[in-house]
Amino acid sequence: MVRTAVKVLVNGYGVIGKRVADAVIKQDDLKLVGISDVVADWRVKMAQAKGINVYASLPEKVDEMKKGGVQVHGTLENLLRDGDVDVVVDCTPAKVGAKNKSLYEKYGIKGVFQGGERHEVAGISFVAQRNYEDALGKQFVRVVSCNTTAICRVVGGLHERLGVSKARVVIIRRAVDVWESSRTGIMNTVVPELHIPSHHGPDAQTVIPSLNITTLAAKGSHNLYHLHMAMVELKNQVRVEDVINVLESEPRIVFVSGSDGVEGLNSIFEISRDLGRSRGDLYEVPVWYDSISVSHDGKEVYLIWATPNESNVIPENIDAIRSITELESNRFNSIKKTDTSLNVIKKLY
Repeated sequence: MVRTAVKVLVNGYGVIGKRVADAVIKQDDLKLVGISDVVADWRVKMAQAKGINVYASLPEKVDEMKKGGVQVHGTLENLLRDGDVDVVVDCTPAKVGAKNKSLYEKYGIKGVFQGGERHEVAGISFVAQRNYEDALGKQFVRVVSCNTTAICRVVGGLHERLGVSKARVVIIRRAVDVWESSRTGIMNTVVPELHIPSHHGPDAQTVIPSLNITTLAAKGSHNLYHLHMAMVELKNQVRVEDVINVLESEPRIVFVSGSDGVEGLNSIFEISRDLGRSRGDLYEVPVWYDSISVSHDGKEVYLIWATPNESNVIPENIDAIRSITELESNRFNSIKKTDTSLNVIKKLY
């Protein structure tokens, strides 16, 4: 018997929401019912222009959105009540998703939350490579932030295959998302996060409880990606080749090299655009090949990678939908499906 496609609604059509919506459209086992929001800005109007049905997340916003030029097909709650949705991917601003949870519970709808929500909102924090099976059949799951996703891919892969005794990761964060650069941000400075560890390490432990990790973070005056620098103590001696082999075998990790002229985050951003990806998105985590080194005793690894803050969590959202709806019981089957549809590759150039 052929299973019908899982019906998905994206609540919140911002940086992540619009990318998730486009990714859902590319899946042959998922169907985008529409998107919901509370405004009639250019982003929502672009969704409408692409033929995506638009709903109002709040009933009191219907008239305002219509006056703003958006054809509203109804309200989010009515859509959920009528049984036209199987999964809501909640991409609303931080802490709003937690408030929306009761609505999804009311109608028995499954939900995928983003990293801006606390772990407790869903009870399961998710990175497909690390804990796909833990989310199977659950009502709610939380896809962790871009930084935590990158840590779980890179350090988590080393932990699973080589055994990490302790990891230390320093994160230089972008100051502001590109779309809101006209509203806020910092200029000509670096602002340290004075609480140590930063939230990224404890967040990674919600996905990989056995990982001993400490993270430090600072905000830089740029808006192109985050930069991670890691020092990872291992339980056994390794060679550089061992680390390279692990990262080569990990999904959604690629190598770049300074010897190829990839000198900074700007170079990686240009590569992502040259790949011809929609919006220049990069779903992979690029690790500088020539940064990978090992201490003299072979017990500590050093490496540097970039984190595409707008896009690297998009594949995880698709895999999270498949996990909670049990479309795929095996992580590698889902990852392969998602990566094929999004053209995720193991070599950028």
